[in-house]
Amino acid sequence: MSVNLGFASASNDFLIAALLIYSLAVLAFAGDFAFGRPRRAAAAEAAVPAVAQLATVGAGPATAGPDAGPAEPPAPPVPAVPAAGGIAPGRRLGLLPAIKEAGPWIRLAVTLSAIGMLAHLTAVICRGVAVHRAPWGNMYEFITALTCVAAIFFGYVIVRYRAWALGVFVMGAIVICLGLAETLIYTAPGPLVPALQSYWLSIHVTAMTLSSGIFFVAAVLGIMYLVAERYRKRVAAGKVEGGNGLIDRIPSAAQIDKLTYRAVVFGFPIWTFGVIAGAIWADQAWGRYWGWDPVETWAFITWVIYAAYLHARATAGWRGARAHYIQLLGFASLVTNMLIVQVFITGMHSYAGVNG
Repeated sequence: MSVNLGFASASNDFLIAALLIYSLAVLAFAGDFAFGRPRRAAAAEAAVPAVAQLATVGAGPATAGPDAGPAEPPAPPVPAVPAAGGIAPGRRLGLLPAIKEAGPWIRLAVTLSAIGMLAHLTAVICRGVAVHRAPWGNMYEFITALTCVAAIFFGYVIVRYRAWALGVFVMGAIVICLGLAETLIYTAPGPLVPALQSYWLSIHVTAMTLSSGIFFVAAVLGIMYLVAERYRKRVAAGKVEGGNGLIDRIPSAAQIDKLTYRAVVFGFPIWTFGVIAGAIWADQAWGRYWGWDPVETWAFITWVIYAAYLHARATAGWRGARAHYIQLLGFASLVTNMLIVQVFITGMHSYAGVNG
């Protein structure tokens, strides 16, 4: 079946539009760091002493005399100040009021991110319509779909946890990966190689794409955790002076650690299902469930490392940095499999299509 050139062109246009909109969203998230948060923090710090001072005005002795006037009304409660990192688990505001309260830079960044996700998803769908199949039959399509899943999953993190401060890092990483895919490994739409012409493509590769996108977000959060925790330990040891505005405004190490763990917990069962579905597909295509093909082996290694991370994270002695090193090792294994093993090592899965 021939490629639908109209949808193929639309896919490219929407993907470039998504890349540009994501870039603007990253600038808006950065603008909140540079201009929005310091002003809100200064206003909050100025408001707290003023309210405290108001509470002492007119306060008489504990036992008032007979000529004492009517008691002063109680001072109004100090308004709650959002957490520096943008994650405020104790707040009960709805999503739209929370975004409005976060300030104009966050409103702009979240709006641009949502528009970019819509354009990105449209690009992936148009690519699938253009080639009449699931749009992840080569490395270029896999990465564009993976980054789409990562963006949508991070959108969920924003909605669920109000994690505005993470946007500049996660969306920035998505922009870099999507830009590299567009410039270095772009592959024109075309038919699948015979080995991939199966309905199992929509099952196995879809699961691997979804889990890889979630692991991508977890990896970015893991790097943030290690950098921030190293800086805070150096400050506590007196090796460097505090006051790094970027580090001080991101969520705490405990919050980042919790988000990373939840992301891996969410993605690991999907990866497990993808590995099992791949074994079933291999049996139908090649007559065996497992043949120690390089890609199969690396997928299993990746599964073992993420399983080790979850086990280590559930063990009290392996929380914190050591557990994050394991998680990042798992993502490094995933990237090695995707960008090195599939491209440069000959095997049954050597159809990445980077040069096609």
